Amino acid sequence: MNITKRQPVSVGEMINEEFLVPMALTQGQLAEAMGVSRKTVNELCTNRRAITADTALMLATVFGNSADFWLNLQQRNELWKALNTPKRRGSNRESQASRRLRYMGPSWDHLTPFDALLR
Repeated sequence: MNITKRQPVSVGEMINEEFLVPMALTQGQLAEAMGVSRKTVNELCTNRRAITADTALMLATVFGNSADFWLNLQQRNELWKALNTPKRRGSNRESQASRRLRYMGPSWDHLTPFDALLR
C-alpha cells in the first residue's frame, strides 16, 4: 500500500461527494436504506464514526460496490493518520531502534531476552 504525504479521501467525504450528492440522496434516505439511524449516517458523513465490517456490508449493498472498498478506505485513512502523528512524523521508529542497537555494539550480555529477539 502506497502512503502519500497527502491525506487520503475520508469515508465521510467519499459518502458525501461521490454518492449522496450525485444521487441526490439525503442522510435520512441513506439511513433508511441501511436500516440505521440518521445519527449513525451523520457520524459516518462527518468522520466521527469508523466503518465496521457490518457498516461496510450495508454500504456495499446500498451503493452496489464491495465491502472491501469501504474497509480499505477506512484502513488507508487510519494508517495515514498513524504514520503522520507528530510523534512519528519527526523521526522513524525503526531508524531510531537500529541506531540504538548499533550504538550498543556487538555485545549481547547487556540485552534482556526480549531485546535479543529484536536483534
